[in-house]
Amino acid sequence: MTGRDAQAALATLLACLLGGTFLAAAPPAGGSAAERERWHTEVLAMVEAPGRPANVVLHPNGRIYAGTFAAPQTDGLPSVVREWSRRGQLLREWEVPGQDLTVSHGVQVAGWDVRGRLLVLEKSTGTVLRLALRTGRWSTYSRLRDLPACPLGLPGEGCTPNVSDVGPVPNYAAWGPDGSLYVSDYGQAVIWRVPPGGGRARAWLVDKKLDGIEFGTAGLVLAPDRTALYVMQQSSLGLGEASLVQGKLYRVPLRGGRTLTKVWQSRPLDLPDGFSFARSGRVYVANAGSNQLVVLDRDFREVERVPALPLTGDNGSPVPFDTPSNMTFAGQSVLVANQGFFGNTSHHAILDVHVGERGVPTYVPANAGVRR
Repeated sequence: MTGRDAQAALATLLACLLGGTFLAAAPPAGGSAAERERWHTEVLAMVEAPGRPANVVLHPNGRIYAGTFAAPQTDGLPSVVREWSRRGQLLREWEVPGQDLTVSHGVQVAGWDVRGRLLVLEKSTGTVLRLALRTGRWSTYSRLRDLPACPLGLPGEGCTPNVSDVGPVPNYAAWGPDGSLYVSDYGQAVIWRVPPGGGRARAWLVDKKLDGIEFGTAGLVLAPDRTALYVMQQSSLGLGEASLVQGKLYRVPLRGGRTLTKVWQSRPLDLPDGFSFARSGRVYVANAGSNQLVVLDRDFREVERVPALPLTGDNGSPVPFDTPSNMTFAGQSVLVANQGFFGNTSHHAILDVHVGERGVPTYVPANAGVRR
């Protein structure tokens, strides 16, 4: 996912480069999993206006959900959450209420609670919304605060150590074992914690390393052993690390000292975004900048990169990878939201990529989204 009003910054970076648990097993419409080779890619569904899907969620009901994320310019259109069958048939859609349509706006479906209600992150208001699929009712689960920037971008009390003063942009979310919801913030250098059942979000981790200016904190995943969070950082443009244009994957324990430990560093300008763990221990990463999918082994060393040539996005399907924002396991495939950030609407799609292995089931604790 890209930051608000980030088109010019992304273009500059790319110019430099040119210089609870459930996993569905049903195959996509193109054939059985046994007939497909690794990395065989099919177009599962095209995404209509407002387009630019970001993050795909496979729900326990077997259906697929994705929201329409921010355009680089204000289009005045409310964002939409859509529902598809596992074979790509559009079933329902819901317009998102309460957005500020005068600024860059968009939503990302981040998961679901124990009752199956979708968690939807809205960027113009910094809100964690909840959508009841049976009734279509929207409610507010939490709201992220707009913290002031610390003087000189240095760590301080009650502020965020960002180089520039920007508001919250909720990006990804993950449940903790106790029912807390952790939320990454693409704008502010903060990981937020929402208490079980919802309510006021509190800054759980504030760190200079999470300031990427226009390319900030992205994917957030609970470790398979449920003892830590893994956090994807697209860049270090906020000067938290010396390698400014490389993305990083950090680990931070849920208990004890909240220290970010770097386990992987990307190539320059990859802009890694969403990611998922396979049951094998490998990690599947979507690179929104280089238009590539990357696989890390259980020691976080890169072992595969598809396609080999950056930027082309060539995958053998009618729709190339174009700002891929996530990799969500669905049986032996991963589902990829093709954001097509620069506005080629023919690239706004959900892609089904066969990888021949299964992912770690999404964890949803028994009290997720429920007040005690």
